Amino acid sequence: MDNTSYTPEEPIAAIATALAPSALGIIRMSGKNSIQLLSKLFSRPKALLAAEGNSIVYGWIKDGENKIDEVLVSVFKAPKSFTGEDMAEISCHGGTAVISTIFNLLLKNGFRQAERGEYTFRAYINGKADLTKAEAVREIIESRTDSSRGRAAGRLAGSLYDEISSIKKLIIDTLAAIEVEIEYPEDEETIADAFDRDGIVEAISRLKSLNDSWKSEKLFQDGARLVLCGKTNAGKSSLFNSMLKEDRAIVSDIEGTTRDWIESWISIDGIPARLFDTAGLRITDDYVEQVGVERTHDLSEDADVILYLADSTQKLNDEDLEFLKAFSTPVIFVWNKLDRIDQDEKPALSENTKKLIPSLKKEVYVSAKNSSGIDELTNTLKNILTAGKETSREHAGLGSSRQKIAVEQALECVEHALVAADDNYTLDAVVQDLEDSLDFLGEITGEVTPDDVLGSIFSNFCVGK
Repeated sequence: MDNTSYTPEEPIAAIATALAPSALGIIRMSGKNSIQLLSKLFSRPKALLAAEGNSIVYGWIKDGENKIDEVLVSVFKAPKSFTGEDMAEISCHGGTAVISTIFNLLLKNGFRQAERGEYTFRAYINGKADLTKAEAVREIIESRTDSSRGRAAGRLAGSLYDEISSIKKLIIDTLAAIEVEIEYPEDEETIADAFDRDGIVEAISRLKSLNDSWKSEKLFQDGARLVLCGKTNAGKSSLFNSMLKEDRAIVSDIEGTTRDWIESWISIDGIPARLFDTAGLRITDDYVEQVGVERTHDLSEDADVILYLADSTQKLNDEDLEFLKAFSTPVIFVWNKLDRIDQDEKPALSENTKKLIPSLKKEVYVSAKNSSGIDELTNTLKNILTAGKETSREHAGLGSSRQKIAVEQALECVEHALVAADDNYTLDAVVQDLEDSLDFLGEITGEVTPDDVLGSIFSNFCVGK
């Protein structure tokens, strides 16, 4: 979005719900005189104009004497609204024709169609939200699991903003002490002795913690890629259905049933994951099946974790090992069809075989038919995906790569300030590093943000948000 292409107070309108048949539809408006403009299309104009903020008015939307639909209008008065401007939201019946007719009527009577993310942008420029909260709105909309939503909700509630503000205070307090030393110098042996390092050391520690949080937050936002692969009739499609808890893939005893791949989103204890069911690995003269096998290899190369299925009633052969030796991706070796064997005679990979699969993480046993062993498989997946990542929600975490880059730059500046002090640079050099770090932290919250960055952030929003 080019945020210089419109007047911020200009009345805008957008369809805020999906344009599909439903019980209700919502059309929202914001901007100067938006309520007055709407009143000209409302059956009870005086009631709408007299309505207090945070109230609802019943009536009809009309085009001249023609009644369009019976509606409820929610009224919000500046500054107590999402955008900080006067706002109204029409709740109408959810037919696509009704919603489109009302929306087009608004555009013909003084409103402009809102751009992507324009409502949230206005909330930002009117001081109703900083950039961390604005980005959290998009995260919540795009979240695929409750855990993803919860993390974004924490940022929307201000957890990241508060942490950034706290770190900035540590730096500002140190700057203030240095400024006093510059104005009223005393005989210090070194520059490092001229100010208390504790605040900067704590700021560095907390910036490092924020920087490290991105690995975990990115996992919960973007999700993981899990690829089910193995020879034909190993039970990949059955396991795919079992993990989805629905009959999505076709299951058959006929070899080569799955010739292409299918995918679906699942939750691994709150971690969103794209699960791929792939064509069985075997040598075949069928061209279509050959292409499917090639795609299995391609998908496995891009996977975060490979789930290699083997039939517990069959022995492994060189084809299994040759496939697994080709990847450095973490591998879970899944012995399937546990229901068909004696529990005291479970197969297992030999130590020599394990050495040939350097990326092997664990062997697990499941029965896709009766879903036994799925919990162990899920726990194993979670442990692999979260290895080395802080997954708790007790502390603030970063919500975008933009924020991570800014934190890295701020961290570099603060660390360099300490190096400059230890190397006996002038206090002015230390001050410059600390001031630069504040600028980078200001970019995260939006206090210091170029227009092109704003355009990049809000252009990823949907219309109506």
